[in-house]
Amino acid sequence: MVFLKNPVAKVSVMILVCLSLLTGGCEEVDLMLVSQAGVDAVKAVTLSEEAVRDLATQTAQFSDSQNKIAAGQDKYARRLQQLTDQHTKQDGFEFNFKVYLTPEINAFAMADGTIRIYSGLMDMMDDQELLFVIGHEVGHVVKDHVRKKIRLAYAGQAVRKGVASINNEIGAIAGSQIGGFVEKLLNAQFSQQEEREADDYGLFFLENTGNEPKAAVSALRKLATLGNNHSFLSSHPAPGARAERLETRKREVEKGNE
Repeated sequence: MVFLKNPVAKVSVMILVCLSLLTGGCEEVDLMLVSQAGVDAVKAVTLSEEAVRDLATQTAQFSDSQNKIAAGQDKYARRLQQLTDQHTKQDGFEFNFKVYLTPEINAFAMADGTIRIYSGLMDMMDDQELLFVIGHEVGHVVKDHVRKKIRLAYAGQAVRKGVASINNEIGAIAGSQIGGFVEKLLNAQFSQQEEREADDYGLFFLENTGNEPKAAVSALRKLATLGNNHSFLSSHPAPGARAERLETRKREVEKGNE
């Protein structure tokens, strides 16, 4: 048995094995696309910082084009600006915040500092709770979680190209590029460790702005009422358990201060 120590080689072999399974049938196969998928598999783990930012920017631009953005004088835009004006630069990153006018309860961050908050989420949260969510999303950027998601989504896009190379109806549907990449990226789930780190950053974000840490717990409690199948929880899982952890931490801090 051959053991591959190079992580690029490991990922490449894994994805090429997937491709061999996908192209094992008798359908006509576009060999150029299969070749591209293998190249993308390698590129996924070697993407430069500039390439990651470029992919993040393209993803954000596509998402913006598919949603209605609150204009400057809109009540949602004004509220978000008041909450984030002092946080456009944070821990060496520059952030841009905008509101999508939709009743959906959601929010996301991109590795280039793009953060989008849905008006449905703003309706659900008071200002302090919303600050925690904003801080949580900022934390995903500062802690490099989103960059990891982009690399994984890009690797997934390589397999997607492999599917697209099969000349049949399924392949044609799978051939969408930016839309499919955006969907894969926004739905990719953060790990439990990443969620804890982002929650802790959101808590720090709250405390650093002079707000009550209990708002973090109440924000997560509200999100827990959405149910496991909600779109926001596809990438931000288990808010109930996360609320319990922050509440336990808060009690321990208070006990230590007595």
